Amino acid sequence: MITVFSGTNRKDSRTRIVAEHAYKLFQTFSPEPVKFFSLEDLPEDILHVDMYKEDTQSKALAAIQDDLFVPANKFYFVVPEYNGGFPGVLKLFLDAMSIRKYKESFQGGKKAALLGVAAGRAGNLRGLEHLTGILNYLQVNVMPNRQPISTIEKILDTNSNIQDEATLGLLEKHVRSFIEF
Repeated sequence: MITVFSGTNRKDSRTRIVAEHAYKLFQTFSPEPVKFFSLEDLPEDILHVDMYKEDTQSKALAAIQDDLFVPANKFYFVVPEYNGGFPGVLKLFLDAMSIRKYKESFQGGKKAALLGVAAGRAGNLRGLEHLTGILNYLQVNVMPNRQPISTIEKILDTNSNIQDEATLGLLEKHVRSFIEF
């Protein structure tokens, strides 16, 4: 199973638009099941002082882990650039997933692909590099081709659809490469 993540909890984000497009591509090309999750849908009780204890962790968060992490063999993260890195909520989410069922969630040959989204020119390459280090630490194999998408607002039309043919081609190529990875 492949899980596609929209890596921000910001409502109506451009990241979600790109992640949903990638999800549709996976549904078209992947022979295995694909699920989608946006960090917009995280339970409100994810952050509290006892989040690092398995017995006091959010039940809703445990359900997300059991549905989207444990059965997945691949993770596709669409990650926006926030202050030269990636959103703290994504780091918090990964930290929370490492408390309960750590090995089942991350180890055993699991793979990830990273796609960066940014208003600027670098497509969040710095944030993707940092996230790669974290995922490697968790023993997740990250596909070497980390795909940046720069100047995101210029590639969307007035209805928030990706209009740029080159970007659409890059997305499809990245998705197909990850399926084969």
